[in-house]
Amino acid sequence: MSDTRRRVKVYTLNEDRQWDDRGTGHVSSTYVERLKGMSLLVRAESDGSLLLESKINPNTAYQKQQDTLIVWSEAENYDLALSFQEKAGCDEIWEKICQVQGKDPSVEVTQDLIESEEEHIEEMPETSPLIDLPTCELNKLEEIADLVTSVLSSPIRREKLALALENEGYIKKLLQLFQVCENLENTEGLHHLYEIIRGILFLNKATLFEVMFSDECIMDVVGCLEYDPSLAQPKRHREFLTKTAKFKEVIPITDSELRQKIHQTYRVQYIQDIILPTPSVFEENFLSTLTSFIFFNKVEIVSMLQEDEKFLSEVFAQLTDEATDDDKRCELVNFFKEFCAFSQTLQPQNRDAFFKTLAKLGILPALEIVMGMDDLQVRSAATDIFSYLVEFSPSMVREFVMQEAQQSDDDILLINVVIEQMICDTDPELGGAVQLMGLLRTLIDPENMLATANKTEKSEFLNFFYNHCMHVLTAPLLANTSEDKCEKDAVVGSTKSNTICPDNYQTAQLLALILELLTFCVEHHTYHIKNYIMNKDLLRRVLVLMNSKHTFLALCALRFMRRIIGLKDEFYNRYITKGNLFEPVINALLDNGTRYNLLNSAVIELFEFIRVEDIKSLIAHIVENFYNALESIEYVQTFKGLKTKYEQEKDRQNQKLNSVPSILRSNRFRRDARALEEDEEMWFNEDEEEEGEAVVPPVEKSKQEDDFPDSYEKFMETKKAKESEDKENLPKRTSAGGFKFTFSHSASAANGANGANSKSVAAQTSPASSNGSSSKNATLTTAVTAAKVGELVPKLLPSLRAAGQRDETLPLSRGKGSLVGLVDYPDDEDDDEEEETSPRKRPRLGS
Repeated sequence: MSDTRRRVKVYTLNEDRQWDDRGTGHVSSTYVERLKGMSLLVRAESDGSLLLESKINPNTAYQKQQDTLIVWSEAENYDLALSFQEKAGCDEIWEKICQVQGKDPSVEVTQDLIESEEEHIEEMPETSPLIDLPTCELNKLEEIADLVTSVLSSPIRREKLALALENEGYIKKLLQLFQVCENLENTEGLHHLYEIIRGILFLNKATLFEVMFSDECIMDVVGCLEYDPSLAQPKRHREFLTKTAKFKEVIPITDSELRQKIHQTYRVQYIQDIILPTPSVFEENFLSTLTSFIFFNKVEIVSMLQEDEKFLSEVFAQLTDEATDDDKRCELVNFFKEFCAFSQTLQPQNRDAFFKTLAKLGILPALEIVMGMDDLQVRSAATDIFSYLVEFSPSMVREFVMQEAQQSDDDILLINVVIEQMICDTDPELGGAVQLMGLLRTLIDPENMLATANKTEKSEFLNFFYNHCMHVLTAPLLANTSEDKCEKDAVVGSTKSNTICPDNYQTAQLLALILELLTFCVEHHTYHIKNYIMNKDLLRRVLVLMNSKHTFLALCALRFMRRIIGLKDEFYNRYITKGNLFEPVINALLDNGTRYNLLNSAVIELFEFIRVEDIKSLIAHIVENFYNALESIEYVQTFKGLKTKYEQEKDRQNQKLNSVPSILRSNRFRRDARALEEDEEMWFNEDEEEEGEAVVPPVEKSKQEDDFPDSYEKFMETKKAKESEDKENLPKRTSAGGFKFTFSHSASAANGANGANSKSVAAQTSPASSNGSSSKNATLTTAVTAAKVGELVPKLLPSLRAAGQRDETLPLSRGKGSLVGLVDYPDDEDDDEEEETSPRKRPRLGS
């Protein structure tokens, strides 16, 4: 048998009774050895893969609909359809199916021959005449109703009844009887007609639908369905369809066929959704053809509108015309919303063409105008259209806004308009804002950004977003955590936080949405968001919200910080420790008291993560600054674990320092295995040079021998000179009992363009500096020759021992050129003095 190929679409009916497109290919009818019979095969036109392999079973009922459709059920709940591009192809495959089943190709359905023996006895043979219908008279209505309801359980009898109804023009005669019954107010007859028309719909026959849903018949069909016997009073569906439901033509539709299709689709959808009762489990498949009828109508409407470029151009022209009044513009936007909704029924490649047509005509600039309008309905419809576009192609939207940025101010950029709509949502539950936030997240998600050989969408778009849009997104957050409020919170001696937090529920919800988006950025945008957080001192502002009475907002702020710490990035860690940004978190934990709630668990999880991941810089900062406040928390071992980790690390450092003399004797200095990364070393060194605090200029190893002091006396002179320099820049004692050191990379620099007041960083340093003793660092530049070691070591050892007795530890600090620094740490007596005045003894930090 010849292997004839025809272009088709393959559809399957999903659980929601909607047709899903499975792809486009070419169908053939051929013998498949594995299936032991003639089968329908569809191979994809794109790659030749097999889309469908279905054996033509002798007992499967196939239906031919609308000249180009073949529909059948593979299993109880698995319906398939082939939609042919040409009628000739459909006819040819239909002949093959009929040939296998031994049927006449002129029929539009093949029969299911597997029935019980009793039914075979009751049924007439295949060649016998069709079912005899009673004459269409008032007194026969009950008999007709019984006949229609009785055949629904048998596929063969359903098909025979459908053919009988079709051949005799019986439906139109029934509808004439309906008018008679209604005029005579014959309630019993009207109830029978309801059963008859409902039964005919359940025959699931496309050719009968064509008759019933024609312009001359459909309103009478709706009329029959008003008289449900189970209702005391008939419904008034016709009144709604003719008077209440208004067909609005935003632009006059001149194509009469298109107008008729739109009317028909609306009314049939109304019958399915409103009039017919929800089908029972046994009736679910009865209306599958009705669903298909509506589906293919919608496809046809979209295709016809899309091809009429004059019509669409006129719609766009009116939508963007300033002279268009608000009511008209509202109708135009609603038209586009429905148009986009209909487009979801198109196959993927047709949907691509549809959205490309809209983009070419200027849908995005038009949306920009209507999304900024005051009318809530218009904005809502515009948001729905925008969501269709973003879902279809985020890259298309991104490309548009980047091109637009070259010609427009930031205020009128499409993404900024979307952000402003999100911020200004008047709905108390922020329904629209949640939808817009989801769309923004899709647009800024690097996962769906393209990277081609000559163009990287990710870097281009994120640069654009952070330069032009991020300030609009964070504006409400910064406004509600303004700097002057933060300064009030830091007043020494205050007993309670003075920060004003947004206690308005709607504002709190909005800030929570913004924080959710920023948290997403931290996770996915790496250096873009890192620069933004550092420059705006954003984490400090976010942590102000830990004071909010709305726990969900405090949790959002905490989640933001947790994501940052979760990156284990030393830049972030230095920013957190220098800004003392754990303080608001620990205050929130202490204020929460003994309550066992989500806030308590989330804060403890944050510290547990730091402990488990052994983030040394954060552990040291927490233990040195906050352990006194946290040591009373014993229901978890987290804080004791942090102290243990801290002490273990301190012991390791001490062990290394004990080997200092041997290092001096070794004629070379080894870099510690955990030394800072090269870029971070540069960062620290650059800052020291900027501040003018470098003790000794960088030394190159090749010149170590020349630069080393040739006697102990010279070493002491260098040290005294350094002490006199340091007295001019002595650190000042802070209220916390430590000392303030200002770094070029402190919070004030991080605050950058914000112009915020300079932040200082508290460090636990020896108070001995305040009474004129040795400075913070006595850094020794060392370059030792073998000849001088014997002479120098006996002179240096006494001073090193003395230092060892006085200081707790002598850690090595390294700068450029592998310098070794001996750093004085606080001695025990000074620690005791600090504890007497330390605010960590109080219930609340920073108070």
